Amino acid sequence: MGFVRVDGKDKKHKVVLYALSTCGWCRRTKELLVEEGVDHEYVDIDLCNGDEKEKLSTKARELNPRGNYPVLQVDDRVIVGYDPDKIREALA
Repeated sequence: MGFVRVDGKDKKHKVVLYALSTCGWCRRTKELLVEEGVDHEYVDIDLCNGDEKEKLSTKARELNPRGNYPVLQVDDRVIVGYDPDKIREALA
């Protein structure tokens, strides 16, 4: 599957979301980014296969060793879980 690019008006930051298609908090994070008009990309790791899935899982674990989702990277800042206040603060 790979990354999905979502165009938004707010292009101030490099925003990457590592998510799972079955995760409600991941879904809410995607919705928040769209509502805020943030240009971003996301990947649902569980929908990937083989080497790509392993590579993306490894990257997500590097950013968040606990292994929970969503993992949102805004430039060099990492936000784990659905936290609208922290997300908006990082995007300000």
